[in-house]
Amino acid sequence: MQTNLPVDFLHWFLAIFPMILLLVLLVFYRWKAAEAGALGVLCTLLTAALAFQTPFNDLAVAAAKGAWDSVYILYVIWPAMILYLLGKASGAFDALGKEIVHFSKNELFLVLGFGWVFASFFQGISGFGTPVAVAAPILVALGVRPVYAVAMTLIGHAWANMFGTLAVSWIAASQVVDLQDPVTTAVQTAFLLAVVNLAGGLMLAWLYGRGPAIRHALPMIVVIAVIQGGGQIMLAGVSPVLSNFVPGTVALLVLYPLSKWSRYQNPIPADLTDRPAMEGNSDLFSAENKGADAPIMSLSMAMFPYVLLAAIAIPMLTITPLTNLSSAFSFGLPFPQVETGYGVLRGAEAAYSPLRPFNHPGFFLLITAAITFAVFSSKGYFDEWARRVEVPKFGSELVSAAVPTSMAVVSYLIMSRVLDHSGQTSVLAFGIQTFTPPLVFAFFANGIGIFGAFMTSSNTASNVLFSPLQSTIAGLENLPQSSIIAAQSAGGAIGNAIAPANAVLGTSTTGIVGKEGEILRLTLPWTLAIAVITGVLTVVLVSLT
Repeated sequence: MQTNLPVDFLHWFLAIFPMILLLVLLVFYRWKAAEAGALGVLCTLLTAALAFQTPFNDLAVAAAKGAWDSVYILYVIWPAMILYLLGKASGAFDALGKEIVHFSKNELFLVLGFGWVFASFFQGISGFGTPVAVAAPILVALGVRPVYAVAMTLIGHAWANMFGTLAVSWIAASQVVDLQDPVTTAVQTAFLLAVVNLAGGLMLAWLYGRGPAIRHALPMIVVIAVIQGGGQIMLAGVSPVLSNFVPGTVALLVLYPLSKWSRYQNPIPADLTDRPAMEGNSDLFSAENKGADAPIMSLSMAMFPYVLLAAIAIPMLTITPLTNLSSAFSFGLPFPQVETGYGVLRGAEAAYSPLRPFNHPGFFLLITAAITFAVFSSKGYFDEWARRVEVPKFGSELVSAAVPTSMAVVSYLIMSRVLDHSGQTSVLAFGIQTFTPPLVFAFFANGIGIFGAFMTSSNTASNVLFSPLQSTIAGLENLPQSSIIAAQSAGGAIGNAIAPANAVLGTSTTGIVGKEGEILRLTLPWTLAIAVITGVLTVVLVSLT
């Protein structure tokens, strides 16, 4: 970009200050996501107008684009909430918790199975936060504390964000950057993500029961990590589009034979007494639980909505005629060209970020929710469960959870667009390039991707926003483009574990809206640790390349 942006410490600090403010309010002061987001938007608008010469018209265009971007996420949040509340109102989660013992009596195996493998599988076919919305409530049904359930799914599915949803983030990066060596870039990206995948499995076991849990789960973690991470490495250079979907599906199928291994078929070992992730001293397999009322439905019926979701999503995303048909209709909003006083130019667009409503995970969720409602109603589950427990009114519960969530998501996306249009994101990246030696920049390249995903809750958006800049800086620093883009892409995946909008999606579907800060306190240490590890590996890749 030919701009006159000031790359100095003052402007760099002003550019990053809204993100620091947002993180501090959420993590340390425990503000609710909507409240912190509103203040973050105000701060971003002020720094853009006062320090980055951004006219009101530019701010209005950026805010409108951010609001439109949020539609993609809200289109998942509302249907996912509906599906979650249907399961809650029908007694499906109660049945799931009681009937899952027939699959395995090992609590840790089930937590890893749903929080890591199942969540990764859904990222492979759906994305847009769907894994968090689907898997976190299941973990809660298994007895996991809601805050831990959301944190586990955020960490467990993070590795799959790059090549998941049929590699939409990879395609986005390929569209905005002229990749000099696509095969090497894809393989190096998959290598970094394999490390993220292994670290995710280990972290879930650690959150469940610290060292003893890791020792007990290690064989399972190694098997799944080899299938998921190793499989993605092998396929990335051949077919990036299928490099996550195929290993994710295989790993899900491998859970069945693993569950027949006595190590994971029987209850957890006696030394696993410290289980901070579980609700108090509750035990899914306790005598009290076994003596409880019989579940309303069978395990197969409790899992019906999720099997149905996969049955709908997979053909729609993999069968070309269906994909073309569902993608035929799209619409986007027109926006004029805008330019700041520092020369940051954003061109006019006749249809900005077109939405394909019938080829979106939200549509798959809506169909699933509609069919689930019809099936559960015909079997009388809602009426029977209402006779057992007091069920809140569906509409009021939906609105009370969805409105704060929606406000938070809109706030974060508006912040992202204002930062982009005012040039603040560019100042941050250029500042890093200006004041860091090549290998130091290589170490921090994944951090830029993490930052992008933190702000947008999307690996795709992070790649679109920062891949061109990363490629340019790689050229200026005489670094291999393939390694820097791989670091950016891996960082974009890692950042989903601390993305506030993703945390909001999890809190809204587990009934703990306002607990986003507590979740980030669990996911942030893992994110920082894996950022350091992938940073070191990026330096190694750069040196070898």
